Amino acid sequence: MELWNSVDALKAACKGSFEVVNGEMKVADEKRFRNETVDRLVWNAVFATEEPVKKMARWAIWEGSQLLGCPSSSIHDFYISRAKDAWKDQTIPAINIRGMTYDIARTIFKTLARLNSGACLFEIAKSEIDYTKQRPSEYASCILAAAIREGWHGPVFIQGDHFQANAKKFAADPDAEVESLKNLIREAIEAGFYNIDIDTSTLVDLSKPTVFDQQRANFETAAELTKHIRSLEPKGVTVSVGGEIGEVGGKNSTAEELTAFVEGFNGVMSLNTKKAPSGISKISIQTGTTHGGVVLADGSIAKVKLDFDTLEELGKVAREQFGIGGVVQHGASTLPESAFDNFPKRQTLEVHLATAFQNTIYESTALPSTLRENIYKWLKQNCAKEKTPDQTDEQFYYKTRKKGFGPFKKEMWSLTDNTKSALMSELAREFDMMFKKLGVQGNKKLVDQHVKLTPVRRKPAE
Repeated sequence: MELWNSVDALKAACKGSFEVVNGEMKVADEKRFRNETVDRLVWNAVFATEEPVKKMARWAIWEGSQLLGCPSSSIHDFYISRAKDAWKDQTIPAINIRGMTYDIARTIFKTLARLNSGACLFEIAKSEIDYTKQRPSEYASCILAAAIREGWHGPVFIQGDHFQANAKKFAADPDAEVESLKNLIREAIEAGFYNIDIDTSTLVDLSKPTVFDQQRANFETAAELTKHIRSLEPKGVTVSVGGEIGEVGGKNSTAEELTAFVEGFNGVMSLNTKKAPSGISKISIQTGTTHGGVVLADGSIAKVKLDFDTLEELGKVAREQFGIGGVVQHGASTLPESAFDNFPKRQTLEVHLATAFQNTIYESTALPSTLRENIYKWLKQNCAKEKTPDQTDEQFYYKTRKKGFGPFKKEMWSLTDNTKSALMSELAREFDMMFKKLGVQGNKKLVDQHVKLTPVRRKPAE
């Protein structure tokens, strides 16, 4: 794929597909733009060596999504409508894409279209931004380009996952840690992330005498960050904000903890204002899972005992007592297939999925063995400090191979069409199974009814 060396070269290559007239983009040939130009734009949005070219490519993708009916959107209103019983028996998938982002997003959009489904969150966590080498602007460009390429019509939900406070850094200098999160939030919203999960559950202090005091640093910091989000929203957009009360991998959450968090959060949000800004639309809880699953010595994943009763109970409290859409389950992709239809049955609002799809790529016979070996060799050299004495090689590679996506990004994007097709076919089967079991098949009309497409136009990045 060609890398343009200047903005003029980009414009010349795309002439006839789109034009920039008086500072506004015009799509001149929609078919060509969707089927040819967007492939070239997203390649340059990710790999261009000249920053002006990269920025212009990202701008053209953003504007193209606005003009062609697939803009970045907030799921806030759809989630709040759940608290009003406008719908039920659906769990919205939130998928972290760590590598091959454009191809995987295209596969997800194809699956959604085939199932007449309208809601899937495309997300990336704070930690993933670093090790996958995907800043928010790049990630959003890949997702929106995929929507354009697949002819998607409707909202596109891009989410910042686990925008997490570091407990040690917070203890040492709380103002600096909060400021770093505010900077990331600003970057994300400017890139088009209109869904953000704040994770200050790391600040919960179980040594405090009451549950309210245990949650205090959590809800106070979450409220401060939510107010920051509200100050940055584009006109007409209410960013969907999620809170979290229990760190994934810790003890299971309780109704008392949820109540303490939300009441404390709402109290802080209403301080010094006649009308409190919109609060959270969902809340993440802990029910027994861990991110990535627990890997055994042979590299297989241990069975997880998930507390579905807690999901159902706390979801009901969130909706009926606080008008929140419901609760969120993290770390679920490595659960057995038979578990997934329990989420909509127990009225779980959202479920986060990541590692299983990563595993499919790494373990597929379609992935060139040489590439896999080179990634593992890199991990052995660069992540050696992460290997504990009791870990087998299988456990080490399983735990660290997520960090191979960043250094080998271009190699993965450059796989042959046949290899990509084989990998995407495997992933499509997984997406199809999960989406059906999560109950989102056929919900596009419902999503479109509750989510208004709000234009957010930008000036050329020149």
